[in-house]
Parts: sequence; structure tokens; C-alpha cells
Amino acid sequence: MSEVRRDHSMFDAELSGAILNLQLFVRILKWLKPYRVTLAVSACLILISSTCVVTMEIVISRVLVDYIVSGVTESNMPDLGMIELTQWIHEQTGLDLVLSAGLLFAVLMILFGLTAHFHRLTLVSSIVRALRDLRQDLFAHMETRPSSFYDKVAVGRIMTRITNDVEALYEMLRGMGSLIGEFVPFLVALTIMFSTSVKMTLILLLLVPIVGITTYFFRRASREVFRLVRNSVSALNQNLQENLSGIQVVQLSERQQRNLDVYTQINKNNRRYEFRSINLSTFYGAFNDSLASIGLGLIIWYGGGSAIQDEMTLGGVILFTRFMNMLFTPVVMLGEQLNVLFRAMASGERIFQALDWDEQIHEPVEPANLPDRIAGKLEFRHVNFEYDRGAPILKDVSFTLEPGKKMAIVGPTGSGKSTMIRLLGRFYDFDRGMIFLDDVDLNDIHSSDLRRRIGVVLQDFHIFSGSVIDNIILGNPGITRERAIEAARTVNADSFIERLPQGYDTPLVERGANLSQGQRQLLAFARVLAADPEILILDEATASIDTETELLIQDGLRKLLEGRTSILIAHRLQTIQEADQVLVLHHGVVREFGTHEELLALKGIYYTLHEFQFQDVSLDDDGNPITEESEES
Repeated sequence: MSEVRRDHSMFDAELSGAILNLQLFVRILKWLKPYRVTLAVSACLILISSTCVVTMEIVISRVLVDYIVSGVTESNMPDLGMIELTQWIHEQTGLDLVLSAGLLFAVLMILFGLTAHFHRLTLVSSIVRALRDLRQDLFAHMETRPSSFYDKVAVGRIMTRITNDVEALYEMLRGMGSLIGEFVPFLVALTIMFSTSVKMTLILLLLVPIVGITTYFFRRASREVFRLVRNSVSALNQNLQENLSGIQVVQLSERQQRNLDVYTQINKNNRRYEFRSINLSTFYGAFNDSLASIGLGLIIWYGGGSAIQDEMTLGGVILFTRFMNMLFTPVVMLGEQLNVLFRAMASGERIFQALDWDEQIHEPVEPANLPDRIAGKLEFRHVNFEYDRGAPILKDVSFTLEPGKKMAIVGPTGSGKSTMIRLLGRFYDFDRGMIFLDDVDLNDIHSSDLRRRIGVVLQDFHIFSGSVIDNIILGNPGITRERAIEAARTVNADSFIERLPQGYDTPLVERGANLSQGQRQLLAFARVLAADPEILILDEATASIDTETELLIQDGLRKLLEGRTSILIAHRLQTIQEADQVLVLHHGVVREFGTHEELLALKGIYYTLHEFQFQDVSLDDDGNPITEESEES
């Protein structure tokens, strides 16, 4: 089972997203597919809404101005059946033609409002649900990545993919839906304009590329300016946080004026970039307004002349002024959407890079079937392990721990104690040496089955959001509330739980900050006992705990260890003395193995650690303590 070497730096690399990736769109469709009916409804609604927008302009220009006011019955401009519909309303209601046209306009406006609203509602709901599914799939995928992955990839990168990058996809998909809603009336309006006056339409279309080019260069320039603004704001926040969090040091060293000078300079940079951004936006807005005015002037100049010469009706001239925004708005929105699109491309690449990252713990094709209760015999046989190639952590580790026995592991920091525990829980693959559980190779046992048999209490006991009882049960359907309470009572955790405001239903804040260290450890004991594993691993940590709580912990620990095969990463003499065997690790090598008394008699590494009361102490290659004198020599 050789380990595949992976370049985890690729996962952390910044991706540009500068190239339009059609494959990415195809992959996103997988999550949109379950909601295709809702999306189809949304597409129908936007067609109706866009038709209403164009038709309302026809009612004003063709029906009201040309037909009713001017009496023009023949025109190149299509009326889309609105004249006949106005006449029908007039005949059915008895209203005059002006009021009939007004009633028709009101109905179209209401229909437009309803269809536009439900288009946005169905579009956004489909996108939100699809990205909810994507986020869940991404979360589930990242939960199954092994510890070796998180050793090399920053958790912040993972959080960015699940939150910010998925949100970028939402902005892209929503923007594309809105863009489609703008281009449908653009195409309909363009068709009607060409049928009314080809020359005037071509004249106005000359302005469209100018709008597009201007928008492109504005977005390109503004992207750099906005980056400078964001960086300057970040620098302001960082400087402010640094100075306020260290305010006592600032005041003691009388750095107030110096810090103010630095902050003032950063603030000036921020102001300069903000002004540059404002000037750029103001120029862009003014330029677009000028183009709109030029377009309006062209319509009045050419259209007015055509109307005088009876080449175009007055309603046609008015229609062109109303349709002009329909030509410019989609182009402006397209320029804005391109920036969103490119950012989403980069986000999409990062998301699918994470989803495609297939690094995982090896699982057996035909896993061994363990009995309901195992004896708990453990054996390490010539185990070697390294996190990084060329830097071995464990070297030829071998020992046997009989069922129900307790083994304490001692050794200086970095000797490999925690690594042994991680291998036993199959958080890492290894291919040199073997580990056996009840004479079954660990690599032949499915990791989920193995981990149900092992209970681990680490120094950094993790508290999840939820109540006390939730943190004992951890969603295990096999643990009832009564069983969880009984486990807490057995390990003396009920003594503090019952004093909490809501007892076992008391909500715990982030990382259990409303509990003391000793209370968290008792809660950890209750969690493990409720799960009832056959093997217990304990990383003992009782520092900074009052005497009364320590007595409760020691009593709870004895009850927890009873009848279980136990491995104790020991820090206290009492725990080590109560162990059946003691294993001494030094630089990843088993240097000594035996009982407490046997190892003391050897007067080796264990004897040295005992003399230093098992505090963290640096040892040389021979196991001698490193002191200032030995370093100097």
C-alpha cells in the first residue's frame, strides 16, 4: 500500500479564472438539473415580462400617439395587435379610446410586475437550492479527507471554498439570469426598431460599441482601483487592531504620536484611492449620460426630419427614445457581469479542485468482520512512519499490549507519542510495519468500524455547538439520554452539570468557553464512557486544575479505565505508576519497555524523566538531559 505523493501547494495556489471555462458551466448544471422545472418556469416568466415591457411602449407610441391622437392607421411600426385589443376594450367597457388604452397599459404593467417578481423569485430559489446542495457536497467531501491532507492545507482555504467561492458562483448565476432578462427586450426592441426605420436603428447602433468599449476599460481600471481601496482599508483595520489590542504597551512606551503619524499616512493613502475611485465612477456615469443625450439628439434630429417628411410617424420617434435605454442597459450590464464572471471562474476552479481532490485513507475491499465486542489486544510490529519523506517519526516500533491492560507512553516532546495514537486510529496510511487488533491487521479493518472501538480523550477536548447532552451523545443513535446521563454520573461529571442553569440542556458556547478545563475533561470522560469503546486512549492533561476537580478527574479516570485496554500518554507520576506497562519513546525509537519498577532499576531514560518529574525536558541522543552547561560544551 504505497502512498501517493501529492503536490498540496496546488491546492493553495491562487487561480486566475481569466479563461472562460465551459466545462465549469457544464459541471454546475449537475447541481441545477434537479431544479430544471423551476428554471423553465423562470425562463417563461422572463419572456412574458420582457414582452410586457416592449408592449407597454407600443401602447404609448403606436396606439396612443399615432392611432388615437394623430389618427395614423398605417405605419411601418408593428402594433403587436394592441390597436385591435384597445378597440375591443372600448367596445366591451364603453370607455373612450384614451381610457381604454390607459386600462390596457395598466393591465400590462401589473402583468409585468408580477411576472418579473416571480421570475426573480423562481430564479434565485433555484440557484440558492442548487448551491446549497453543492455546499453540502463540498462539506461532506472535505470531512472525509484524511488528517494528512489537513497537515498540508490551511483550514482557512477550505472555509473560503465552502463560503466565499460558493457565494461567488451565486453572484454569477444570479447576474446571468438578470442579464438574460435585459437581453430579451433588447432583441425584441431591436427587431421592432429595424422594422420601423433601418437607418435610425443603424445610427443608434453605432453608439452601442462605444458604450461597450467604455464599460470594458472602466471595469478594467476600476478593478485595480478597488483592489487598492480594499488593501488600504485592510491596512487601516490591521493598524487599528494592532494598536488598540496593545494599548497598554503603547501608553507605557508613549508611542501615541508615532502611531498616530503612521495611521494618518495610511489614512491619506486610503483617501487618495477613494477619491480616484469616485472620480473614475463619476467620469464613467457622466460619459454614459452624455452618450444617452447624444442618442436622444440623433433621434430628434433624424427622427424629427423623417416625421416632417412623413417617412416616420411621431409615435415612431417617441418609440425610439423609449427603446434607446433597452439598447444601452444590457451592454453596460454585460461589462459589469464580466468581472463577476471572471471572479466566479476562479471560484469555480477552486471549488471543483477541492471536489476532485481524491486523497483518502485506504479502505479494504473486503473488510474484516469484527465481533460485537472485541478483547482489545494491540500489537505494533516493526512500525515505521514519516509525515514528510526523509524525516522519520517512528522507527521500528514494536510492542504488545494484552487485553484489559494499561500502558503508559512517556518521552520528551516530539518523540512520536501522538503519532502512534494517530496510526492506531488509522488517520494516516503507513506501509512499513503492521499494527494488529486482536490479531487482525488494522489495514484489513474499515476505519469506521475501527474507530467505533476506540475512545480518545485528547488534551484539546473539542466542544461542539449545542447542549451538554448533545456533546455527550454526539448524534449516536445507540446512545439514549438516560445512558448519557448515567455515563456522566459514573465519571463524576454530573456534579457540575446539574449546577448549570439548564442542567444537561444548557447550551455551550464556542469551544466550551463557559466550562473550566477540568469540567471539559470530565465531559470528555462522559462522552467516551457513553460510547463504551473497548480501547481507550488518553492524553492526560491536569495542569491548572484545582485539587478538588483533580480528585474528581482521577476518580472518573479509574472508572473509565476499568476493564478496558488503555494507552495513556502520561504526564503524572501517579498515572504512570498505576499502568501495567511503560513504553519509553525517544526520537521515535522504543528505548525502554517494562513496569515502572523495572525501568527505574535500569537507570536509563525513564529514570532521568522520573528525576525531572516527567516535565518537558530535552534529551540528547543518549537520553541525557540537555542543560545550559552541556549546550555550551
